[in-house]
Amino acid sequence: MEASVIKKALIEQKNMNLKGNLYHKTQIDFAYNTNALEGSTITPDETASIYESGTILTDSKKVIVLKDATEIKNHFTLFKYMLDTIDGKLTEELIKKYHFILKDGTLNDQEKEWFKVGEYKTKKNFVGSITTSLPKDVAHDMDNLLNWYHNLPTKKLEDIIEFHVRFEHIHPFQDGNGRLGRMIMFRECLKNNIMPFYIEDRNKEFYLRGIKEYQLHNEKGYLIDTCLNSQDNYAKMAEFFLED
Repeated sequence: MEASVIKKALIEQKNMNLKGNLYHKTQIDFAYNTNALEGSTITPDETASIYESGTILTDSKKVIVLKDATEIKNHFTLFKYMLDTIDGKLTEELIKKYHFILKDGTLNDQEKEWFKVGEYKTKKNFVGSITTSLPKDVAHDMDNLLNWYHNLPTKKLEDIIEFHVRFEHIHPFQDGNGRLGRMIMFRECLKNNIMPFYIEDRNKEFYLRGIKEYQLHNEKGYLIDTCLNSQDNYAKMAEFFLED
């Protein structure tokens, strides 16, 4: 199945606002998995409940973390906005808008004093043993990354994965970089007629190992294989919903 068919279907189904289709399923599964990768406590059933009714159905013993629920809801909004703007150029302004949508309403009072939603980080951050860009270097590093990407004559899956690795190495925002980076991967695949995908939570260890090996040793195979596996899984799901 061509990615162009999936793109057309997702946009049409978004505008139809009906349940039980590929758009509906993608919204729920993408939001659950990408947030679960970051430690979200929201379950698949709770994710579906938030999407379908705006409520959370859970057992009486569980305490719902409001931030986790808000980030699930924001991811639904971000996915819709991504489709609304998919034909535009990937720019710093668009990426910052993505971050604002993802993180809006998720901060506590203390974080609000220094965490700039929709703006680049003001404090150093890190990912495991990976040193990320210093706050003063982020704008320059992001400009270089986007210039490299837009100067590619064509965009292949390997280029989009390369962009993701470089983006995560910069880690331009205080928080939300992983979810933002994975949304950009989905977008850029869909835009460039490449089968889109999201990383499943069950593949978390493979995904994290893949990024680490890519960044530290330029060993690309682990991450590419993980992405290919997720790509195959999404293709099967799309075929189920779209083939007669």
